[in-house]
Amino acid sequence: MADSPFVVTLNAQNFQQVVLEGSYERPVLVDFWADWCAPCRALMPVLAKLADAYGGQFLLAKLDTEAERDLAAQFGIRSLPTVVLFKDGKPVDQFMGALPEAQVRDFLDRHIPREADLLVARAEALIGAGDLADAAALIAQARSTEPGHPGARIAEIRLKAVGGDTLGAEALLSALPLELLGDPEVVALSGQLRFANVLAGAASEPEVSARLAAEPGNSEARYQLAAYRVARGDYEGALGLLFELMRGDRAYGDDAGRKGMLMIFDLLGGSGELVSRWRSRMFTAMH
Repeated sequence: MADSPFVVTLNAQNFQQVVLEGSYERPVLVDFWADWCAPCRALMPVLAKLADAYGGQFLLAKLDTEAERDLAAQFGIRSLPTVVLFKDGKPVDQFMGALPEAQVRDFLDRHIPREADLLVARAEALIGAGDLADAAALIAQARSTEPGHPGARIAEIRLKAVGGDTLGAEALLSALPLELLGDPEVVALSGQLRFANVLAGAASEPEVSARLAAEPGNSEARYQLAAYRVARGDYEGALGLLFELMRGDRAYGDDAGRKGMLMIFDLLGGSGELVSRWRSRMFTAMH
């Protein structure tokens, strides 16, 4: 443990440089311990193992509270072991007691992005920019690094959907574990795929628009035009069309207008001015 480049012993002379200044470069995990504390001795090898496992994503700094009582008092340490995470010169989180390795990992992962997290974030940005080939390579790399990474699985679904492979996206969506099905991103993707499927056999947007203008009561054309609006991000326009469909033809598609509005609310994260305004209008029209 003493030979690890990711573990350092603290004292009054180096605390400022190692913790307060060093935490601007990477998180510093300060372990407040004492030799007489058996839980401290149990926790130390766990922290050292994780410091090496994370490969320098954080620095483990050990502070003997018996030797450095003033520093321990400065941070109000009353129970040992106490482990405090510093970022940008400030303590941001802590835990007390000899937690098992899995719980310490969970604690760290709240503050330290894993390699797969960074790869997925870059992939999502590339998908947004239309660079699907490079995004696919990053997603594959993330899946290789961490096969069960939830963000990588969701990004893979989004990649197929944006690339027009709605069947492939739906297959991946149906294969997701149950705990991910309620994730807001997954719910939003599910709604996007449903609207995309509406357009699979539809005429072009100008043709659908012309048909609705000629036949204002054509519910199918109204629903398809709403799907086109969703596809290009015009959620206001889509909600307006679906609202009229709900008011005029509740029987179409088993109340497709109302259900479509609810899907768009999910797409928008369930909150915001647009969602609040149209949800209020929908409820008013239903009562």
